[in-house]
Amino acid sequence: MKKQLLHIVTAVTLLSFPNAISAQAPNLGTAADFVLFSTNGSLTNSGISQLTGNVGTNNGSSTAFGNVNGVMNDNNGASALCASDLLTAYNQLNATTPSAFPAPALGNGQTLTAGVYSISGAATLNLDLILDGLGNSNSVFIFQIQGPLSTNTNSKVKLLNGAKACNVFWKVEGLVDMAAGTSMKGTIIANNSAINMNTGDTLEGRALSTAGAITINGVLAYTPVGCNSPILNGPSYPNLGSAACYGVFSGNGAVTNTGNTYVTGGDVGTNVGLTTGFNALNVTGAIHPIPDGSTAACAADLLNAYTYLNTLPYDIELLYPAQFGNGLVLTPHAYIMNAATFLNDTVYLNAMGNANGVFVININGALSTSTYAKVALINGAQAKNVFWNIDGAASINKFADFKGTIICNNGAVSLNKGVKLSGRVLTTDGNLTTDSIRVTIPPTTCGSVGINDLDNKNVNEVATFYPNPMSSSLSVLIENASESNSSELRFYNTLGTLVLTKTITEQSTIIETNFPSGIYFYKVITKNNVVQSGKLISQQ
Repeated sequence: MKKQLLHIVTAVTLLSFPNAISAQAPNLGTAADFVLFSTNGSLTNSGISQLTGNVGTNNGSSTAFGNVNGVMNDNNGASALCASDLLTAYNQLNATTPSAFPAPALGNGQTLTAGVYSISGAATLNLDLILDGLGNSNSVFIFQIQGPLSTNTNSKVKLLNGAKACNVFWKVEGLVDMAAGTSMKGTIIANNSAINMNTGDTLEGRALSTAGAITINGVLAYTPVGCNSPILNGPSYPNLGSAACYGVFSGNGAVTNTGNTYVTGGDVGTNVGLTTGFNALNVTGAIHPIPDGSTAACAADLLNAYTYLNTLPYDIELLYPAQFGNGLVLTPHAYIMNAATFLNDTVYLNAMGNANGVFVININGALSTSTYAKVALINGAQAKNVFWNIDGAASINKFADFKGTIICNNGAVSLNKGVKLSGRVLTTDGNLTTDSIRVTIPPTTCGSVGINDLDNKNVNEVATFYPNPMSSSLSVLIENASESNSSELRFYNTLGTLVLTKTITEQSTIIETNFPSGIYFYKVITKNNVVQSGKLISQQ
């Protein structure tokens, strides 16, 4: 009797979740590399949009996109292959057998588990739609919508219990129209129809059309991670040799400081000329007032590092150097800009959870920045893995917060008052001037470890946070958590109000956040000392 009852319960359970068995992800092929694509239709951007992934059309043009963290492919071999792969993926989604038939009004707090959902006509997303993976990170969600799909303002698709955006698919037989503030998850394939994304929309996935225009306006869209997507390691970083031991150096030119400049973790010097104005009490390494054997070795090693970076094949060309920054998000790659470059506001370097991810930014021209410009490291990125190779002069404006090793070739360098540099500033040939700045070299074999305070929170990090921006949960990796017994993590809103406190005792911890959208500040406290602080963004 008990065995018969068990069989009945098992059968009922399986019948209750046919969707968990039947849903299978389509093969996207090369379409997986595109964040925006139309087989036949124009692509148009207005406003400042941040895009990670390739962008293009196989019959049309892409207009006003600015810098894209990906490759622009219009009417070329890559777009032709993507068009073919997209059609294959569409056919697979279209042929999948439905397992459930929900009402066309999606959201309003509705929770769905993995499956194939079919809607016979138009569908609308309102408020929150929660996709629950039930602890299975391979859960697949497919929505077959036999008409247009629209979203209401600030509607959201939320992922819970292991569900991933890379396993969510929307096959739409009509216009896809997302209202402002929509937070969408998954790959959208519109068949013979247009796709519109409006101000403040966020898409973790892809927007692809078999035939239709794609129009966006000030959006954040990025290809999803996971589901066998490659881990981005970036290129191999250069061997700096003895140049790794210098924080400020010129191979041929005077090195001059004004005001109180602090160099933590390395030497200061030049191989031709004089080094003046630095206070030995503010430099933890050696000051080389005149050339010597150490500066000669550094000059030779610096030239080798420059030559390596200058000949390194690039993955992505950023097409608008004068518009660099403005919230642009980059991932571990070798980048190139083929003109003088101006960094305005902030550029984010996103390691995507890979603490070994390397960023190389080659600039064929001079580099200058705005006042208070910032290079921000997120999701595990480390200053020691960031390299700026500049063929020309560099001028880092007042109070900029810069990360990485700056290598200039045949160009003068100036770091102006209040600049903070986590890295090094080196030039093969040119005068180098500093004015009341702080340089902190990342940990090196030279034996120096950088300070870690509120002003240099990304140096020698003890904690890594992923993802940032966050949504319903946040992964926290704490180095040596067990050795310190525990660390306390505190979150504050922009008013300074404490909104969450969490004790961390494991190296890896997942925290349920569900904070309202906005900016939050955190502190990591170990043994009653603040060892790290920083900023996180919540996007619900």
